[in-house]
Amino acid sequence: MTSIERLNQSSREEAFGALLACCGSTRWAQRMVEARPWADSASLHETAERIWWELRPQDWLEAFASHPKIGERHDAQPESSQSSRWAEAEQAGTRNTASETLADLAEANRAYQEKFGYIYIVCATGRSSEEMLELCRQRLSNDHETELRVAAEEQRKITEIRLNKLLEAA
Repeated sequence: MTSIERLNQSSREEAFGALLACCGSTRWAQRMVEARPWADSASLHETAERIWWELRPQDWLEAFASHPKIGERHDAQPESSQSSRWAEAEQAGTRNTASETLADLAEANRAYQEKFGYIYIVCATGRSSEEMLELCRQRLSNDHETELRVAAEEQRKITEIRLNKLLEAA
């Protein structure tokens, strides 16, 4: 049985939990469960993207809130949470970062959240702390509407990566 078949045949609750780990929007995960079955991974990804862009901004904000801040240590997160483990791996670029850069990243995160009202969302996979810090500083010059769309696109990329991991694990 392929990973898509397993996801298609999962109970609603199992599929919802697995999909919610990929994207922290309850509405997105519910709509994805309702959209089953998928023929293949391409149709899964197409559906995921279509549903993501059909959501309301408050659904995006819910997804953003499910992430730890970039560079934040994950000690307070439950060990069993799949999304926490994925976030830890995605932020691997912050592991061996100088304390000064981590402090600068924490300050940029604070300024970002103060300005926009939600945490700085960036697809961290493959990026260094320095790259993420520079991107945050650049994005601080965006207006609210532009930044919400940029953050939503970053979340979409994260979700795509996590859907691939979900399929690999199944």
